[in-house]
Parts: sequence; structure tokens; C-alpha cells
Amino acid sequence: MTNHSITVAALYQFTRFDDPAALRGPLLALCEEVGIKGTLLLAKEGINGTVAGSENAIQQVLAHIRTLPGCANLDVKFSHAADMPFHRMKVRLKREIVTMGEPDIDPTLSVGHYVDPQDWNALISDPDTIVIDTRNDYEVACGTFRGAIDPHTASFREFPEWFRQHRDELLEGGKKVAMFCTGGIRCEKSTSFLRAEGIDEVYHLKGGILKYLEQVPEETSLWDGECFVFDERVTVKHGLEVGAYGLCRACRRPVCEADQQSPHYVEGVSCPHCVDERDEGQRARYAERQRQEELARKRGLSHVGAEFPHEE
Repeated sequence: MTNHSITVAALYQFTRFDDPAALRGPLLALCEEVGIKGTLLLAKEGINGTVAGSENAIQQVLAHIRTLPGCANLDVKFSHAADMPFHRMKVRLKREIVTMGEPDIDPTLSVGHYVDPQDWNALISDPDTIVIDTRNDYEVACGTFRGAIDPHTASFREFPEWFRQHRDELLEGGKKVAMFCTGGIRCEKSTSFLRAEGIDEVYHLKGGILKYLEQVPEETSLWDGECFVFDERVTVKHGLEVGAYGLCRACRRPVCEADQQSPHYVEGVSCPHCVDERDEGQRARYAERQRQEELARKRGLSHVGAEFPHEE
């Protein structure tokens, strides 16, 4: 049986931080003191991130975060990993904790109706409901809910314009809107955005895909494929078990088994998704980084390569 000794905590809270910079130092110091790794984002609108470490260390950090203004009811989703899924610890100051680019949207004032994972199947099976995947295109390619609409967006910032362009055809006949994302944070903003656009019948999956895969049995699930996560596990399946995807270290996109068999796949250097996006100079730098990582592994050392993207 696999030893899942590492606790992984994905968390977020929309709240008002008047001076997020003042919160950064103590939070980073505690994370480093107790030995957890991952990324936490701080902005005036709140906190977002994923961290990993021992259960005791994670609980100490969560206890600290819950003392911050408006964070007593912090939203946290737990999973486990056999190995540390992050290389280092970062606490970053950002303009937004999830980047949408709509400055007037405030999820603390208005969001959609939350739907528990156990009730999600009934909602998205209703013919009067349209289901929208709010994630990026490379995430959707790994897996999504049956019948969901893929906006084919490269970043969450593109979502408002996509919706405005397609609003009339999407809502034809007075459809309800159900949206979902990895852990729930993007839906806080996307449903708030739709409410601001005058749409009241908008719903989102409480706890996101991760909570659904944790709680809903595979035999009754309407989820197809795997869920991309923003750490070294790359994807997870039902029960939050580690999935089968690898990661292209050049473009940070997930690569399936077929991608890895492609002649365009060179570990650490290129994959079928990015082979035409990089020049020879970039590929040479990636190859050298890969060489250094392999040397570090042989020596039993940790080599920090390109960092993992965060859920945005």
C-alpha cells in the first residue's frame, strides 16, 4: 500500500486585507520554520494557495491563517501524496489572488448558488442547465464533466470576454448556468461576474472538482478523465489518487502517454504542445537545465527548475 505521508492543503479566502505586505513576512517565516512547501498568494482581496508538508505543520500554518482578518472560516481541501509535490516555499504579493482582470467584481458581495458534490449530478443532468468549465484549455484536455462547454481559453482573464461574446447563444431559452473549476476559487469570481452581468440563476460546484472526486463514487460519477492540479502530482483521479499524466518541463503543460511517445517530446526540452512555440536558443537552455537536474538527482541533491504554474 502506498504511503501517503505528505498532507496537501489547497486553500482560499476572499476577504479584505488592508495591508497584505505586512502579512507576508510572518506567514513565510512560519511556513519555513515548520518545513512546508508550496505557494501562497496574498492580495487586498484575500489569500489563495496550495501547501504541503506534515499534517502537524499544515495545521500550524492553517491556524495562523485563520487568525488573519476574515479568515476564520477558511476554505481548505485536503489530499495526500507519497512525495513532496513542491520544490520550495513562496508567499507572493499579487494584485488578485486569481486573475480575472475585472476590478469591480467582489465575491464577498455576490456569488452564485453553491451546489454540494452530492447534488451536482442532478443539476448538470437537467436539460435546462448549461454547464461551463471555467478552467484553461490545457486543464480541460485532461478531463471534464460530461456535456460541459469548453471555452478554449488560455487563461482565466479571457473568460469575461468569451462569455460576453457568446452570452445570447448560451442563455437561449432561459437556461440555468452551472460552472466549475479545480478547487472553487475561479468560480467565486466567474459566478460573481455573471451576477454582475444580470444573471441570477447561476450555480457553482462547492469545493470544485477536487471535492467532487473525493466524495462522489466513481461508479456514479459524471466526470471523465483526470483533473490537472498545480503541483508535481500533475493530475489526480477519483479518490484523489495520483493520475497518469506527466509534465512538460518546458511549457508546464500536462502530457499524456501518447504525447510522451511523440518524436516532439524531449524530456525537459519540448513536447507536441510547445515544440513550435520555442526557438533553438530556448530549447538549448531547457536542455542544460534538464542536464543539471539529472546530475543533481544522481548526487541525491534537490535542483529547483522552472516553477509550477498556480491556479489562475
